[in-house]
Amino acid sequence: MALALALPLPACAKEAPAPAAAAKDADPALWVVKDVDTTIYLFGTIHVLKPGMTWFDDAVKTAFDRSDEVKLELVMPDPATMQGLVQSTGVAPPGTPPLTERLPVAKRAAFTKAVVDAGLPADALDKYKPWLAATQLSIAPLSKLGYDATNGPEQVITAAAKVAGKPLTGLETAEQQLGYFSGLSDAAQISFLTSTMDELPTAANTMRQMVDDWAAGRPDRLAKDMNESLKDSPEVATVLLVDRNKRWASWIRQRMAKPGTVFVAVGAGHLAGSDSVQAQLSKAGVKARRVAY
Repeated sequence: MALALALPLPACAKEAPAPAAAAKDADPALWVVKDVDTTIYLFGTIHVLKPGMTWFDDAVKTAFDRSDEVKLELVMPDPATMQGLVQSTGVAPPGTPPLTERLPVAKRAAFTKAVVDAGLPADALDKYKPWLAATQLSIAPLSKLGYDATNGPEQVITAAAKVAGKPLTGLETAEQQLGYFSGLSDAAQISFLTSTMDELPTAANTMRQMVDDWAAGRPDRLAKDMNESLKDSPEVATVLLVDRNKRWASWIRQRMAKPGTVFVAVGAGHLAGSDSVQAQLSKAGVKARRVAY
């Protein structure tokens, strides 16, 4: 389930419609970095949420309203373009053995079961690279549980930025994000896939705990959940979290040299733990302060 916090790939999946739910107030964590003429807000998101949760209010909405521009991890391209990029980077080259045969023998039956449980033919993912199979298997239960990218902060913030006429750009491109996955070693991709399969039976509880921690503004507990999810895939953790946090912290340091106010929204996992964006900033002498509300 770490993927739901690491990259906004669930947005390119086909989410199942979810029933309306009673409103639930959430107060996710918000940080600010500022000097005499520059203010940068850091807001952690959950890329998919169930309907009915209110979070775009209070300090978060105030920070957004005060900002001159908005920065997301990624400004999602149109679905056809995104699907084309996923296919070009996630389908194995011709002649590659079926994915089922590339897995450890002890994991093959579990993989086939996971594919079928996702509502797909048993061989539906055999032409995929392991990373893409892992993402598809992690997305499927979220959709069934009612989590939807339409309710996710990225889409809400994007819509609000367009209405307000605020410049909206991404810290990365879709090509870059997919490149992080396709650039993983084969061993890391296989490990990522098998770890994903191992987590599927507890997906509902794991995701619920992550969302609860996010909604209650508990980044330390969120970091613990994230680290647990990625403990078996150190290369994945380095590529998807740590290295990107360092680059984003560098971008923030450079942006501080220019006056203005920026609202930055990235996956909540990037703003929690010892390798977070805030931790990288601190190493460079830049302090991120938690906004109390």
